[in-house]
Amino acid sequence: MNIELGAFLRSRRERVAPADAGLPVTGRRRTPGLRREELALLAGISATWLTYLEQGRDVRPSGQVLDSLARALRLTGAEREHLHRLAGGGTSPEEDTPEEVAPEVAGVPALLGDNPAYVTGICYDVLAHNDAAAELLRGIGPGGNVVRWVFTEPAAREVLLDWEREARAILARLRAIAGRHPGHPRVTRLVAELTEASPEVRDWWPRHDIQFSHAGHKRFRHPRLGVVTMTHAAFHVAERPEQTLVVYRLP
Repeated sequence: MNIELGAFLRSRRERVAPADAGLPVTGRRRTPGLRREELALLAGISATWLTYLEQGRDVRPSGQVLDSLARALRLTGAEREHLHRLAGGGTSPEEDTPEEVAPEVAGVPALLGDNPAYVTGICYDVLAHNDAAAELLRGIGPGGNVVRWVFTEPAAREVLLDWEREARAILARLRAIAGRHPGHPRVTRLVAELTEASPEVRDWWPRHDIQFSHAGHKRFRHPRLGVVTMTHAAFHVAERPEQTLVVYRLP
């Protein structure tokens, strides 16, 4: 029995006004929010299936069903993820829109001054960074992607003195992410793009190397300081564990 899933769905169904969902309001309604049949219609599923879910029966909705319910219920990103976790499906496979980063998290890199720092999303998209990171990792910034930068940006091979070691390491971490999120559209697209663009990825990806390390040291060619060795550490955001704050310490 999945009582929590049923209770969550009912609470969100009662929160949505029929008018907000584009439905006509006729007569007196005994049910706050949407009726079960109305939500089923909006989500494109049967009312019986929705009844089973709200009753907490031992059924396993697909990711597509959960995403349809999330859209019909106008769930936030956090609520959608919660819905998938309650249903045992993990993170929604429909994560095909730009990731949102909380303003409080996005502001952290700026607090670190001259120490390069940035926040990445599930597949290393850069969500926030400070000026020191932009200076060190030439050509990268919000809208960029760290793995793509490593394998397709010529500057990366100049900046990373141990380019092959670092490239293998970040690809192994991407492989681990792909294993945790099979079928995730943005991860899948990134792997396909890198495979087409980089002979190294075509050679290394089939080896299934995995890495989880998030601390250590790297050698860089800094545009002002020359060759430097920096220690670094990564920290997952508590509310969104696939978002990571990466901090480098200047010598």
